[in-house]
Amino acid sequence: MTATAAQDQPTAETPIPANARIAQLRERIDEIDASIISLWQERAELSREVGAARVASGGTRLVLAREGEILDRFRGGLGPDGTQLGLLILRAGRGPL
Repeated sequence: MTATAAQDQPTAETPIPANARIAQLRERIDEIDASIISLWQERAELSREVGAARVASGGTRLVLAREGEILDRFRGGLGPDGTQLGLLILRAGRGPL
């Protein structure tokens, strides 16, 4: 590393400027959002497949006990807002009730 390059590296004495740090954080947020969207779409497709297989085998489209387990998991992991997120995720896979 050259002396100039070493001077450009942030250290404890020279922190990253706020606007640069904000840009880094936003970039990571955008990456996480892309992952969430991709996983949401994959989960919805899998859920639709489960529902179709259940109906094709003579079962019901919905299994309320299973949905309750999912909502409990989201509520347990995320608190009260987790329930709302869980409901949105369930709806994405099965459609509105």
